[in-house]
Amino acid sequence: MVLAGLYNDPEFANVDSTENESVPFRGTVLRTKSGKISSPVEEEPCVSCTTFNILAPIYKRLDQQNQNIRESDFRAFWLARNERIVDWLLCESSSIICLQEFWVGNEELVHMFEGRLGAAGYETFKLARTNNRGDGLLTAIHKDYFRVLNYRELLFNDCGDRVAQLLHVQSVVQFSVNQNSRVEQEILIVNTHLLFPHDSSLSVVRLHQVYQILLYLETYQKENKLTQMPVILCGDWNGSKRGHVYKFLRSQGFVSSYDIAHEYTNSADADKWVSHRNHRGNICGVDFIWLRNPNKPRKPLKISWAEAAFGIIKFQLQKASLAERDAFAFLRADNNVNHITYSAFCDALRQVNLTGLSYGLSFQDTKELWVQADFDGNGVLDYEEFKRIWNSTWSERPDDDCCSDDSNEGIEEEAVGFTVKNAALFPREVEKGIWPENYSLSDHARLTAVFSPVRLRCPQRSP
Repeated sequence: MVLAGLYNDPEFANVDSTENESVPFRGTVLRTKSGKISSPVEEEPCVSCTTFNILAPIYKRLDQQNQNIRESDFRAFWLARNERIVDWLLCESSSIICLQEFWVGNEELVHMFEGRLGAAGYETFKLARTNNRGDGLLTAIHKDYFRVLNYRELLFNDCGDRVAQLLHVQSVVQFSVNQNSRVEQEILIVNTHLLFPHDSSLSVVRLHQVYQILLYLETYQKENKLTQMPVILCGDWNGSKRGHVYKFLRSQGFVSSYDIAHEYTNSADADKWVSHRNHRGNICGVDFIWLRNPNKPRKPLKISWAEAAFGIIKFQLQKASLAERDAFAFLRADNNVNHITYSAFCDALRQVNLTGLSYGLSFQDTKELWVQADFDGNGVLDYEEFKRIWNSTWSERPDDDCCSDDSNEGIEEEAVGFTVKNAALFPREVEKGIWPENYSLSDHARLTAVFSPVRLRCPQRSP
């Protein structure tokens, strides 16, 4: 039987064979682009962050011929693998640990993680997915680096039963704002796991999940009258650099720490690294640690969301082999008029599976998109307005650079942000776009980034 040989798998040895040559981050140890290990300047306090989808045992298939055989049925297997996961996490000793597919439904596993991480100085927070899915999130904050000021849970209550965690933390070590001032820097951290896109129409669900996270961040900061601070988003985003979610986050001032560290600047670099082999056998890069510094300009959130949503609409129309003029004809429902009505717009979205389903665009979403697209406000979209959407120029309004308008122009303030010192994926083969066959710790690689504080001058934002 296939299960009998698993005890001899490299997974259950003391060290994975695929990671024998890799040196994990330990606190603030850095790896240079040449692959050598170096340490930062001693007086420069660094923050490290690890994100890792650890593959819940209820999802880990042990026999490709029989998909019903899962690791969760064999205690020795899942316990050994998860003990080794904790071994690696403690070896790296990151300031922040964000885990996805954490098996919250198993008390023994939860107790093991919380006990070992707690003994190592971490404060842990777990959150189950809705509707008793069995797995969820675990975020661990090392007490030597941060104190947790607030913890919030975000339940999307959508078709994927996805959730997110928001932690508002403050550094224990003071960072220098200027020559005369040092502060205990505050940071906002989010851990999440977005919906897997089983179908391209589900991209709109993932986009909406990210929109909810960013809206929640905005609301939290305004309600608590927070000063400007860095934001770190961690997790399994179930989408690559070519996707709409990636572009949406970039428009909101976020950068991918791994891509910044390795100077990958465009979509052509998307295949240079991978972090996941999915159940279909495809390999792709889906795990990210996003950073947004307080000085980053960004478009108003609703405009960025609408741009991304229009991008998905265009993709679905192109998927149906519709070029620009054909798409215009499709959207106006071939009526004997040279414009698109709201009812025809809604009907067309329904035909490409973006509305009318439990997971599609809501009535309010569709209405907001229509208002944004109807540039002159006359209640219909002519061909020129449609072209603005198709060519992604609809938001380029006169005398409007689309940057957030909640700042006091000309007034600057000092703030602390982060630079990306380094980032690495383990096992190391994935950094070359290769998935090692002898790696079975998870179906995801773990990603660790190291940040160094930097002084910034930012436009002062209105309270």
